[in-house]
Amino acid sequence: MRRRDKIRCLLTVLCLIAVGTGCGNGGGRSGFQTSDRLSVVTTIYPMYDFAVQIAGDKAEIINLVPAGVEPHDFELSTGDMQMLEQADLFLYNGAGMEPFVDKTLSALSNEDLVLVEAAVKVDKLENGHRTDPHTWLSIRNAIQECEAIKDAFVGLDVRNAAYYEENFEAYKKRLEALAEQYRSELTDLATDTIVVSHEAFGYLCADYGLKQEAVEGLTAESEPDSARMKEIVDFCREKNIKVIFFEELVSPKVAQTIADEVGADTAVLNPIEGLTVEQESEGLDYIGLMQENLESLKKALK
Repeated sequence: MRRRDKIRCLLTVLCLIAVGTGCGNGGGRSGFQTSDRLSVVTTIYPMYDFAVQIAGDKAEIINLVPAGVEPHDFELSTGDMQMLEQADLFLYNGAGMEPFVDKTLSALSNEDLVLVEAAVKVDKLENGHRTDPHTWLSIRNAIQECEAIKDAFVGLDVRNAAYYEENFEAYKKRLEALAEQYRSELTDLATDTIVVSHEAFGYLCADYGLKQEAVEGLTAESEPDSARMKEIVDFCREKNIKVIFFEELVSPKVAQTIADEVGADTAVLNPIEGLTVEQESEGLDYIGLMQENLESLKKALK
């Protein structure tokens, strides 16, 4: 038996065991509940929110990464694999954001599963030998990704094509209004440089003429050595940086240490990779979180 066939057989057995014991998929989810709507699995929160905005009540959408979990730390469970075997559509960002995707797809036996890499046509930013995966933080890119998602729904469910098109156009207008709000409010500021713990904001900065100085690179969980810490402290003093940004799903320890050293404040700048449990319960979405980011940027750059 070939290795791929062995993997599929093992996954089938594990999924049957999960069903027989009533197990979910590790995130409190119990799988798809209905058969009269499209069954959609998304990877990270932006993909989920975009899909919800466009699909409305025509799809049942489950996001793999639970609230409160940093996507870089996420690992698929048996239940997650089971959901993908049942799904009609799998939406992921791409650009290297979800390193588990390739391995996952090679193990699936669901030949009818439609795969959509939302960021496939987005112009990518390169950092050294790595691609910045945080494409959705450019609102212009977010619109492009939403269009790719809309096209996937139209292709799968032609009967409701007009519904998806209408939802996309309405959401596009909201995103364009958000982009205009950014353009109008990020002007005439005292400085154009932000210091962030995680180099996630290149796309956002590129859209509005800002610069980011990151304590560490594209990997959120890495920590700087003493030499890098000194460089950042010196940079903050030279540029008179008043705010050190950190992320909600990552420890603020490093940002706080730098802030204490230079007499700065700390604040959240959200890469919107996922929601906290509190944000989920409050019903916050991509647009709301981007508006919170805008307010944080204005305070830091004034």
